[in-house]
Amino acid sequence: MSGLLGGLGIEAPDYPAILSAGAAIVVVLLSWGVGLFAARKLGPLAARLWERHAGSRSEGIADRMCDLVRYALAALVLAVAIIAEPWPNLSELILGLALGGWVAVLVVGVISGLHMPRWVALLLGAVASVSVFADVIDGLEPVTDILHKLGFTLGKTRFSLLSLIQVGVTLLVLFAVVRLASRVINHSIKRSKTLDPTQQLLTQKLVGVGLLVAAFFIGIDIAGIDLTALAVFSGAFGLAVGFGLQKTFGNLIAGIILLMDRSIKPGDVIVVGDSFGHVTKIGVRAVSIVTRDGKEHLIPNENLMTQEVENWSYSSTDVRVHIPVGVAYSCDLQLAQKLMIQAAMEPKRVLKVPKPTVWLRAFGESSVDHEILVWIKDPEAGVGNVQSEILNRLWVLFQENGIEIPFAQRDIRIKEWPSPPPPPSA
Repeated sequence: MSGLLGGLGIEAPDYPAILSAGAAIVVVLLSWGVGLFAARKLGPLAARLWERHAGSRSEGIADRMCDLVRYALAALVLAVAIIAEPWPNLSELILGLALGGWVAVLVVGVISGLHMPRWVALLLGAVASVSVFADVIDGLEPVTDILHKLGFTLGKTRFSLLSLIQVGVTLLVLFAVVRLASRVINHSIKRSKTLDPTQQLLTQKLVGVGLLVAAFFIGIDIAGIDLTALAVFSGAFGLAVGFGLQKTFGNLIAGIILLMDRSIKPGDVIVVGDSFGHVTKIGVRAVSIVTRDGKEHLIPNENLMTQEVENWSYSSTDVRVHIPVGVAYSCDLQLAQKLMIQAAMEPKRVLKVPKPTVWLRAFGESSVDHEILVWIKDPEAGVGNVQSEILNRLWVLFQENGIEIPFAQRDIRIKEWPSPPPPPSA
C-alpha cells in the first residue's frame, strides 16, 4: 500500500494523516449537508427568480434549480475549507475528488438546462472536474506541461494539444454563456411594457448579433490569436459573402428592415402570391406564415421586400368580407335583402359597427345577383368559416320564407322539324 501511494507521489499515511483524512471526510459530509439543507430553502426561491427574470420552468433550468443550488453551495463551502487550511496530501486527494465531482455535476446540469448537446455538457463537466481536482492537489502544472509537449508545427505556428483543448473549451464555454445571456436578455425584453411586439423582436435580434460579435472577439483574445493573422481569412470570408452567402445576408438585412419599418410584424395576416395566413415568426432567413389548414409556409425575407404583399392588419385589423348571393327574379327582393341582413348579423365575429350591408350587383342571366358585405376584426381566425356560417343561416331563412335560389336552366326551341326522306322506290 505504501509503495502504491509512493508511486503516486503521496507519502504513506501515518496516524496524524489518517486523522486528517477523517477530518476531510467529515468536511465533505458537512459541506454536502449544508448544500442539502440550504437547497430546500433557497432552491424554490431561486427557481421563482429564474422564472421571473430568465424564462419559464419548461426551459430546463428552473426545474433543476434545487439540485444546482445544492451542488453549488456544497462546492462553495468545500472550496472555502480547502483554502482556509493547508491539508496533507491524502486529505487533499479526498477533498479534490469531492470538489471536482460536484463541480462536474453542476456544470453538466447548467449546460443541459440550456438545451445544449449532451456531449457538450459531459465534455465541459469532465474538463471542469479534472481542472479543479488537479488544482487542489497542485497537479495542474504537470498536466499542462504534458499537453503542451504534444502537438505539431505548421509553418511558424505551433499547435499543441493544450492550445487545441483551450480553444475548444473556450468556444463551448462562450457558446453556453451567449446562450444563457441571450435567454436572460430576451426574457427581460419580452417583459418590457414600453416596447411593442415588433420592437421586442427587433431588439432581440440586434442583441443576439451583438452577443455573437462580442463572443467572437472575446474568444480570439482568450485564445491569444493575433487579429492580423485573420486578414487572409477575412478576405476569403468577404468573397464567400459576395458569392455563396449573398442570399443569406440579403435575407438577414431584409428581415431587419422589415422589423424596423414595421410593415410586417408577428400576428399580421398577409397574402404573398398563393400563400395566405398569419405571420408567426420573422427569422434570420425567412418569415413563417401559418395557413388556416395548419400548413407553415416559409417565405424568404427578400421576397417580402421585392414582391407585392397584402397586409390585412397593417394599419387596422378590420377586414371586409364579400359574400355573393343570387335569388330568383320571381321572389320578393326586399324580403330577400332583409333576410340577408338578418343572416349576416347573427355570427358573433361579425362587427355590428360598421353594420352589414347588401348590395344589388347585377341582373344576371338567371338570377338577381347580390353581395353581402360584413366586417370582422380577427382575420387570423379565418374568413371562409364566417362566410359558411352566414350562408348556412341564409339557406334556412330562405327556405322558411319561400325565397328561391335559382339554378341554371336552358330552353331549347326547334323552329322547323325536317320531314323524313321518302322511302326508296321498289
